[in-house]
Amino acid sequence: MDVTVPDVIVGVLDAALASRPRATAIEAVSGAWSYAELDHQARRAAGALWSLGVRPGHRVAACLPNDLDIVAAFHGAQRIGAVWAGIGEALAVSEQQELHDLCDPTVVLAGPRCRLSSPDCVDPDRWAELVARDEAAPRVELDAGAPAGIAFTSGTSGRPKAVAHSQRNLLLPGAVLVATRGWGPGLRKGDSFPLTILNLMVLSTLLTAQAGGCCVVMNRRDADGVADWISARRVTVWNGAPAQLYDLAGRPCLDLGSLQEVWSGGSDTPDTLRRAFAGAHGLVPRVTYGLTEAPTVVSIDPPGSEWRPGTSGQVLPHYDVAAYDDEGRRLPAGDPGELWLSGTAAGPWAGTWRPMLGFWEPGGVRPPEPGPVRTGDVGTVDGDGWLTVLDRKKLVIIRGGANVYPLEVERVIAAHPDVARVAVCAVPDDRLGQRVAAVVESAGPALDLEALAGLCRRELSPYKVPEIWSQVDALPVNAMGKVQRARLPELVDPQRPPGTA
Repeated sequence: MDVTVPDVIVGVLDAALASRPRATAIEAVSGAWSYAELDHQARRAAGALWSLGVRPGHRVAACLPNDLDIVAAFHGAQRIGAVWAGIGEALAVSEQQELHDLCDPTVVLAGPRCRLSSPDCVDPDRWAELVARDEAAPRVELDAGAPAGIAFTSGTSGRPKAVAHSQRNLLLPGAVLVATRGWGPGLRKGDSFPLTILNLMVLSTLLTAQAGGCCVVMNRRDADGVADWISARRVTVWNGAPAQLYDLAGRPCLDLGSLQEVWSGGSDTPDTLRRAFAGAHGLVPRVTYGLTEAPTVVSIDPPGSEWRPGTSGQVLPHYDVAAYDDEGRRLPAGDPGELWLSGTAAGPWAGTWRPMLGFWEPGGVRPPEPGPVRTGDVGTVDGDGWLTVLDRKKLVIIRGGANVYPLEVERVIAAHPDVARVAVCAVPDDRLGQRVAAVVESAGPALDLEALAGLCRRELSPYKVPEIWSQVDALPVNAMGKVQRARLPELVDPQRPPGTA
């Protein structure tokens, strides 16, 4: 197995430039670029950023739509040793400002949905003018281990943390996935998540370039739009959120015939959804588990149709993932505990993974605690590397001294055909400490909450059955489709259906 990983991002296009410079590297709503054209546009973007005063170690923030410009700017920033940070277009002005202040950029590439009013913002017309000058940046000596990208993650706190990664670590996931899945120039990978998310840059242009394939940057996330992109651009691998797969599973008439793999990630994918999607479109979704701190994919179902109920695939070969107890002792395979992640010490990928550089803070990067990365997720890894997530450690509900994992309850409720999405959370209780509450998004006009409670009573121990139920039009989610759990308490309705405990 080839385990070659480029050290720096400027070299990620080299193989394709040498063998297939005219092959299409990227397609987006405004057009397509060959590998030679992407290389040229990246060089121009590097020169434009340099003319704006960006130097090695400076932050370049982008609040841009999914299109060619954001890909060229990312590659250009890496060529001059800048540190890339994406600011989501869908965020409120206060949220955009919070991320801006956290990374303190020299330049913000501001698109039409950027709400920042800051002197460091460069509007699209100004950026186009600078790129058109075609000025070259000086050659910069690049350090593969220096900060290259900042990924924002809030975890369960609702407050963003800025995870810093090196160029080497941004390149590694693509190298591993290309090698283990046997991808080559025929790969046409489509992504509809915003490329302002660093993990999406890792899984799009940095991955497809290592296969010599094509990165298809999609600008729609609705079922019709996704299907149009897949069929028109002959997408072979598409990465979506469970909610998107749910919508597509209900539309068997849509043409997804070019697909060879469908990935599901960002939040839990119920087994019922895997079966429904396979029934509608003939492909069993490949479920993933990922971490911003890794970065991106940690485990994934193998190529083909093999999967195991309740799992999130097999751990990728450059990682060692195991469950640990509260005293930091590694548990036997299959025992539940907090999942910890480190680099593997065996096999062809041994020593290739490095821990994240740390958390970006004013004045630089705060290194992480030494040792394995503590994921905060409770789960198991069996002897064959199949990973199962039971829940977030911080989300465990302690009801009268008994632990309730919200994800376990959510999987039961999500199996009901009238449920589009569900989130389970704790509510304070004077007697029990906490009670279990369920907030449910309906797939139709109304839900029979008593029927849902009955389903839970049949499938779960009595103490795990939600006692408080709320129906909402839509659960609050972020750009990756993850439920914003910090907002759940405001949605909880004290109404309880008859017959609940």
